[in-house]
Amino acid sequence: MAAYVVLDITTAVSADADLVRSSYAAMRLVARNAIAPLAVASVLIGTVTALSTPWGLVRHYWVLAKLAITLIATGVLLLELSTIDRLAVAARAAADPRVLPSTLPHSVGGLVVLLIALLLSTYKPRGVTRYGWRRQQAQRASR
Repeated sequence: MAAYVVLDITTAVSADADLVRSSYAAMRLVARNAIAPLAVASVLIGTVTALSTPWGLVRHYWVLAKLAITLIATGVLLLELSTIDRLAVAARAAADPRVLPSTLPHSVGGLVVLLIALLLSTYKPRGVTRYGWRRQQAQRASR
């Protein structure tokens, strides 16, 4: 994601048309071959991991929030891939690719979403869901 943001900043601020053209092409490669597969893997691995740990998938609000954030971010990314593809093709054909729009708001937003997910995973705010509370009560009663 950091590489994509650097490339996106380059497309937004560079005065060198060839550098901008190359950056759009590189953004396409990074998004398609690194970010998108890792985002989908993150959803799958996160779900499997949550189901196989004491945290559970629906026991704690922070896990649900992180899952929702990850699903929404992955969905937005997959929808944004077509825009990235179109920009890369347009940059290759354009005489001056510096006039093309930037995807910088999306890339910065994606970085912020990753940081929020990291914070949720690190600090694990308290708060169990109703299901989690019932599950805790059942475990205490069985002891």
